[in-house]
Amino acid sequence: MNYLDLYNEWLEKATDDEALIDELKSIEGNDKEIHDRFYQQLKFGTAGLRGTLGAGTNRMNIYVVRQATQGLANYVNKKFGGGAVAISHDSRNNADVFMIEAARVLAANGIKAYITSELQPTPVLSYLVRHFSCQAGIMITASHNPAAYNGYKAYGEDGCQMTDVSAGIVYDEICSLDMFAGAKLCNFDEAVKSGLIEYVDDSVYTEYLAEVKKQQINPGICEGSEISVVYTPLNGTGNKLVRRVLKEIGIENVSIVKEQELPDGNFTTCPFPNPEIKEALELGLKMCDEVKPDLLLATDPDADRVGIAVPDFDGSYRLITGNETGIMLTDYILKCRKENETLPENPIVVKTIVSTPLIKRICKKYGAQMADVLTGFKYIGEIILGLEQNNETDRYVFGFEESYGYLAGSYVRDKDAVVASMLICEMAAYYKKQGKSLSQVIDELYNEYGYYYNKTLNFYFEGAEGMQKMADIMNSLRENPPKELAGYSVEGISDYLESTEKDLTTGEENTINLPKSNVLSYSLADSNAAIVRPSGTEPKIKLYLTSVGNSQENALSIMDTLEDAAKALLGVK
Repeated sequence: MNYLDLYNEWLEKATDDEALIDELKSIEGNDKEIHDRFYQQLKFGTAGLRGTLGAGTNRMNIYVVRQATQGLANYVNKKFGGGAVAISHDSRNNADVFMIEAARVLAANGIKAYITSELQPTPVLSYLVRHFSCQAGIMITASHNPAAYNGYKAYGEDGCQMTDVSAGIVYDEICSLDMFAGAKLCNFDEAVKSGLIEYVDDSVYTEYLAEVKKQQINPGICEGSEISVVYTPLNGTGNKLVRRVLKEIGIENVSIVKEQELPDGNFTTCPFPNPEIKEALELGLKMCDEVKPDLLLATDPDADRVGIAVPDFDGSYRLITGNETGIMLTDYILKCRKENETLPENPIVVKTIVSTPLIKRICKKYGAQMADVLTGFKYIGEIILGLEQNNETDRYVFGFEESYGYLAGSYVRDKDAVVASMLICEMAAYYKKQGKSLSQVIDELYNEYGYYYNKTLNFYFEGAEGMQKMADIMNSLRENPPKELAGYSVEGISDYLESTEKDLTTGEENTINLPKSNVLSYSLADSNAAIVRPSGTEPKIKLYLTSVGNSQENALSIMDTLEDAAKALLGVK
């Protein structure tokens, strides 16, 4: 069926949502707008679905959600013979509606649905999956995307986002279904009465917070520390649980950015509610200028990531990168747990391959093992699962990715801004008692190990020609591997598609025991590094660069030369 036929079918059948019909009527005769909504179907992958809200197969709406959930229900019934699924949502527009529709489909298929009575963070959904021994989970969220988006994250029975294999099976089921007649539906109120749909009791969130608080490294240190915090939930889900956990560990002085306190799917004060970018933190930074806190915390809409800013030596507020927060937390956790004699035997810290290599040096100092995994927190969750299966869960100490995601403890299997916020505040209180700010702490770590500067570059390649260009670049790099970059010799090459790791200084080759991924990593002289990774969901190549200098200025200078050389290597501007 071509896009115009689909358009007419939707005009006839999408009658459960008058807003969708109105939208379709408003674009009548506009071929470009019709084509954009119907030229493809949103693909279901390991990150589930994500797209612009609206009418059509290429949009997020109740029909796409119903179809996806029917595919998930088929998967659960065929693999497990039934079971239960936990569902929650964030503050996005229509997120609560999509949760209800998903629950109706599951119940109609004889699968119990545990749903939340209000918005909750993504890590809570991961917790609910494990708490209720569910076979799957659904989180309605588009993470930090602009307000026009919504999404649908699917989780496996272990509380991790679905693997490639499971997501592929669900996607095949989805593709076999008719958009309008394929999904079973039941009456919501009747399903609640029968027990097929059950609201999660508030006591479960208290149990979740109890698990979060077990991750404290120095319990009680925040009490009487007089640490002051400015916090913004960026109109998302972190507001209640982050504030609650901070209060329960003894932090009383928390100022809230009022304009971003309550849920708002339009994100009117931060069009890009992403704690990685300065624009999202502008109101928080403005409040910092007035309040002069020890710390600014910002959690993204589904509260799985957190960004911070801290006072600098000149009185301004310094934005701390995701890598820098990971560096400080890794050092703080390992150092204090070793001092407190709570560090397990053979402890393990997990990071993604694109996160700072400085972590390896910190782990070596404290006798900890460091594991590198592919990009995506589900791979960190898989490490925890493997430890759990060997009765070694306690070995897991900390995991993080450079994109501001952190997790201590194994009670959930996704990044958790609630526990990260707690640990960041605890760490700030610990150092405040020593007369140090976190700005001083990161600088001292740089003085000890060298100044590690990280930069991520994105290069876009539009259309079918662009996809071929990306493939040509990666093929060329494999056929003609560089011997140097900006004058720094290439000492090692890791090819995650070929699963090979070669030390060019010794000639030694090893096998990479990770899932295959189209990534090339170059270890350069003097600890510098470059990683090339085409995006799996967007027409772009991501370039991750690490420069190491004896000062910030030196590292920045090295980065400039690395960036120019890397662009020339890829043939991009």
